[in-house]
Amino acid sequence: MRFSILLALVAVGAAQAQQTMHLTLADAQGLAIRNNPQFSAAKYTAAAANQVPHQYRAAMQPNLSGNLTAVGADNGSRIAAGGLTNPVVYDRLGSGLTISQLITDFGRTSNLVGMAKMQAAAQDQFTEATRADILLATSSAYFAVLSAQAVLQVVDETVKARQTVVDQVTALAESKLRSTLDVSFANVNLSGAKLLQVQAQNELQAAEARLATAMGLPGGAVFVLADEPMPPVLAGRVQDLIDSAIQNRPELKDLRLLQSAAERLAKAEHALYFPTVGVLGTAGLAPAAEAQVPGRYGAIGMNISIPIFNGGLFKARQTEAELKAKSAGATVNDQQNSIIRDVRIAYLNAATAYDRMALTQELLQQAQLSMDLSQSRYDLGLAAIVELSQAQLNLTSAQIANTTARYDYQAQRINVDFQTGVLH
Repeated sequence: MRFSILLALVAVGAAQAQQTMHLTLADAQGLAIRNNPQFSAAKYTAAAANQVPHQYRAAMQPNLSGNLTAVGADNGSRIAAGGLTNPVVYDRLGSGLTISQLITDFGRTSNLVGMAKMQAAAQDQFTEATRADILLATSSAYFAVLSAQAVLQVVDETVKARQTVVDQVTALAESKLRSTLDVSFANVNLSGAKLLQVQAQNELQAAEARLATAMGLPGGAVFVLADEPMPPVLAGRVQDLIDSAIQNRPELKDLRLLQSAAERLAKAEHALYFPTVGVLGTAGLAPAAEAQVPGRYGAIGMNISIPIFNGGLFKARQTEAELKAKSAGATVNDQQNSIIRDVRIAYLNAATAYDRMALTQELLQQAQLSMDLSQSRYDLGLAAIVELSQAQLNLTSAQIANTTARYDYQAQRINVDFQTGVLH
């Protein structure tokens, strides 16, 4: 007994420890952007990608390095193998500086820099796409929680109403005014309502878990959410939405930039066929050395590297880059076709959800009328319990459909904004 009480107290404490949050949709979206680790990861990846152009651009800047050399040698000896430079070796201690500067590689480095910039911009668009995904997931979960809360409220009222019917029918049966069959049917309807209640509670908890995850709250929370105003009716032309999607969707911008980056890489690989021109300068001192080694030294020179033959390496690299650029172009077209399809489907779903609100309201009115008539007929002894039970089931279904229709339309409108690239 004490152990059961302890478990109950622990459960109550856990429930109290769970945070209760009063939120609007804007609040939930703001928390999601601040807390969701997917968005943080995308931002860090984008920041890293923006460092790559600097890495390629460094090849175009002067390169200065210092040298310190100490050699102990068999003075005057010569290296007999392994070298083509001056083979004479002397004891010496020297220090100096070496500077090198690329003059031109006929556009290879500049194309690599351009490629890296476009890849970084593409990663920025990927970050925006991640942001939109998080906003969509948060908004969908927000309306799912509101819908689940409304459904649970309807089901709770249904359980109370059917319990009242059970109590009335049981009292009538005890007075021999109704049969035990009526009591059995009433209890079946009550059990069905309780089953719906359990399912509604589970769906609410699942929706709250999805919302908490989207908002970056792994510990979960109990949400008190504000209703959002109904969005306006959709525009009559779906083509306007498609044009907006093609222009604004960050996924499509991402792929277009990657295609441009692949084309710049193909140009950079083509530049491998051309010479590379650079200058090199060096100067320094040898304060401790044999007499044959001067106390100071300096030189400057130019080097031109001309590719002649490398077994077809450059040709293969250029062909690979060109084929990847064509593949990137085909990927852009495929993504554009998918976006057009998704916009059309989202538009149809939102239009259907809008029409469903009026239809479910009409269905609710008819179901309520049917329920009232069936209840009156049953009270007068003109109808069987089966008719009343069917009317109860129809009313419950209509109430749930009418309750969820509004939130379904709001969720579908959010999806339209996402598909057209205007969800920010």
